This record gives sequence, structure tokens and C-alpha cells, in this order.
Amino acid sequence: MSLDLDFVRAQFPAFAEPSLQGQAFFENAGGSYACSQVIDRLTRFYTQRKVQPYSDYPASRLGGQEMDEARTRMSAILGVEEDELSFGPSTTQNTYVLAQAFGQMLRPGEAIVVTNQDHEANTGPWRLLAERGIEVREWKVDPATGHLDPGALEQLLDESVRLVCFPHCSNVVGEINPVTEVTALAHAAGAFVCVDGVSYAPHGFPDVGALGPDIYLFSAYKTYGPHQGLMVIRKTLGELLPNQGHHFNADSLYKRFTPAGPDHAQVAACAGMADYVDALYAHHVPDGTGDAGTRGQVVHDLMRAREVTALARVLDALKERNDLRVLGPTDAALRAPTVALDLGRDPVTVAAQLADYGIMAGGGDFYAGRALEAMGVDPTRGVLRLSFTHYTNDQEVDQLLGALETVL
Repeated sequence: MSLDLDFVRAQFPAFAEPSLQGQAFFENAGGSYACSQVIDRLTRFYTQRKVQPYSDYPASRLGGQEMDEARTRMSAILGVEEDELSFGPSTTQNTYVLAQAFGQMLRPGEAIVVTNQDHEANTGPWRLLAERGIEVREWKVDPATGHLDPGALEQLLDESVRLVCFPHCSNVVGEINPVTEVTALAHAAGAFVCVDGVSYAPHGFPDVGALGPDIYLFSAYKTYGPHQGLMVIRKTLGELLPNQGHHFNADSLYKRFTPAGPDHAQVAACAGMADYVDALYAHHVPDGTGDAGTRGQVVHDLMRAREVTALARVLDALKERNDLRVLGPTDAALRAPTVALDLGRDPVTVAAQLADYGIMAGGGDFYAGRALEAMGVDPTRGVLRLSFTHYTNDQEVDQLLGALETVL
């Protein structure tokens, strides 16, 4: 069974938008197109439900039900309990809230581990805990490959470490890290685990329950949805951490780490991401009867298989060139289709040149300056990043490769 790209692309209004015709989108890591299911739900909420939710009158009751539906259905896909999923304005802000909570719980002399492979959102907020007397240890990447070696993490773990933070995959290195293995190492040392899934989740929602981390974060606007941050906090940890919300919400796990009122419409629209998963499952497995977790896994695998095929073409065209450096693995099966290229020159200028050929891409540090610097890339110059997802078709890959051949 392979992904039906015509069906997939029919779910995204952007592909039928006249102003976008001829434009091939290769900056998906910065934010994906939104599927029609999300757009329809957002439109309906703003036109029919834009009132204070959870009251007894119909518009309010239905608005609250749609918000609850998003939490119920997305938590089921992610393999966690409904109250273990929170919504916030962004992954960065969610992480700052979590860091504040850990800062109140940890004692001076205790330690956390962060990496230099992460986007700044999953390293900067945690590093600030050093101001409270918390020891911050850095799990460093291999400078040549960008790889995070679990063996190197083991050398950092002892009875003082209370938290290990790392990405499911980096937004510039792209390598998919072994979450289950790393989580087991950390748990064996008595530490909690926080995984930044922002750069992985667009390529198939993970079964967080099976992977095992205590915290898993990702962004809806990079997974075909509205601008929200989704945050899984497993119950054992969530009830241990100090409440960050209003005191009267302290007994509600999913409200404990949402200090301000959520964006009602965008939370409700997140159910459209589950609609999209179900639509893909029903199309590809018309007689299927799987539960939400099964449907999510099938769709995850379909997405990944398509992406690996497309990514192999891109990597094959780039990895033998001597005028650039591909950051991270050149084996498509080991990474996400987020490809950062060190050109040795200004990538922003190259991205502008690619735009003349209908390629939408970006250049810069992508908030991953620590990772770039560790790999010997000048973060003030940055990289050219080419990122795509399962809905990218062969014609767009052809367009990209032709444009790169001309511009580079």
C-alpha cells in the first residue's frame, strides 16, 4: 500500500490556490499548509461558536464540545490519557512554562541535561535554570555528523540528574533520535524526559505512550493545523510539578500548565488534524476498523514511506557534490525530510535565487545556532534549508532538483 498523493493533495486548499500555482513549497519545517478539515473547523468556530464556551446555550455548549473533541481525539492518536494533553500558544511558550515549574521543584545542586542539537525552544528555557543554582549539563553532538550518541549521554547521568531534554529530531540535522532508548537510559538513572517533537510530528504523529517520555511537545501549525503548541505531560510528572495555572485549576491536569486562557477556536480546530488522519486511513484502508492509535500508526507509516522515497532522490542528488555539505545522515531512512545545506556562502541569497524558479525555501540559522556552531557552521551565516512532507509530489521534487542544479 502506498500513499495516494492525489487524494492527499485534494485535502489541502493551498494546492488549488491560483496564487500558489507553479510554486513548490520546501519550507514546511517552518510551518505546513493547513488541511481543509482544520480550515473548515476554524471557520465554523469563528462564524457559529465565537462565544465563551461551556455554558448551557447552544453556541457555547457546542463550542466547548468541539474543544473537548480536539483533546479527546488527539490524545487517543498520541496514545496518552485525555487529561495528559494540553494546548498552548506555542511550543516555545509551553516549554518556558514547564521550565518555570521545574525551576520551582528542583533544588540547587540538582542537574538537568540539554543538548546542542536542539532548536532554541527546547534548550534555552532549560538553560536559564542555571540562574537558580541548577547544574546544566550539555549532551554534545558529534561535530562531523551532528549525531547524538546515547553512550555519551550515559557519561552525564548520575543520581543528581532530574531531567533530560532532547529532540526527536533536529530541525537542521534531521536525524531521528532513538527516543525509546534514550528515555530508558534516563529513567534508569531516575530522571524525567522531555522530548521536542516539533520537527518529527509533521511526518506522522508518534505513539507517545509507546515511546515512553514524560513530556512530548510539538506544534500544530507544522502538522497541518492552526497555530497552537501541543504538550503531553504524563500524569505522574504533571501531578508532581507545581501548578502554573490559576489556583482553582490546580486539580485539572490539562489546565495546570496553561497559565492563560487557551485560544478556543484554534484548540477546537485541532480536531481537524484528527479528521485528516481518519480521512487518510479510510481512503487507504476502506474496510479498516482500527482504533485511533491504529489509524494514527497506519497513517504515520504511509507518510514516512512516501517521504523516504522522495528524500532519497534529494539526498542522492546532493551528497556527492563537493560545493556543499549536507548536515546529518545521507541515508533517507535515518532522518526526516528536513535537509540543511552548508553552502559556504550566504544561503539567504541562494534562497532568493531559488524563488525565481518557484522554489519556496529559506536560509538562516532557524533558531538552531548552537547546533550549527557545534558542527562548524557560522551561525551568523546559517544554512539553506529544504524541508518537505508527505504531500510533496515528484513534480515538485523535479522542480527543486532542477532549480538547485541551476542556482548552485
